[in-house]
Amino acid sequence: MSSVFEVQKTIREILLKILENHSLEQLNKIPQGFNNNIIWNIGHCVSSQQVLVYKLSGLPTMVSEELIQKYKKGTKPEGDVSQTEVDEIKALLSSTLEKTKNDFESGLFVDYNEYTTSMGFTLRNVQDALDFNNYHEGIHTGMAMTLRKLV
Repeated sequence: MSSVFEVQKTIREILLKILENHSLEQLNKIPQGFNNNIIWNIGHCVSSQQVLVYKLSGLPTMVSEELIQKYKKGTKPEGDVSQTEVDEIKALLSSTLEKTKNDFESGLFVDYNEYTTSMGFTLRNVQDALDFNNYHEGIHTGMAMTLRKLV
């Protein structure tokens, strides 16, 4: 397994543990002084990975456009998430990682639409996207770990 996928697997395992060890109420709680919650940060990781890796490669995503719109950059929770949606996000943490790894290893990613992130990183190919995605998921994992202490 490529090291980029080993790193992402570890990040996703941390996020899964957070999901499994917190109630629906805790996942939805927005602590004072914050504008999002644990489940938003985790949904955002799934959504962003799909946009950065698949959409920018001109390929269809594994997640619904509705999920992408709900958790994309610049959004915030607009109400509580149901247990059904938590379960969907939980399943997507694993399935999107595995499919991305398989798609990468099979050479599916050929084209890439260069993209400069809001932090100033320019992604020129899918490898750049995968590398940046791990950095990005690391930031949001840190946020989720902070939030869990406040809920």
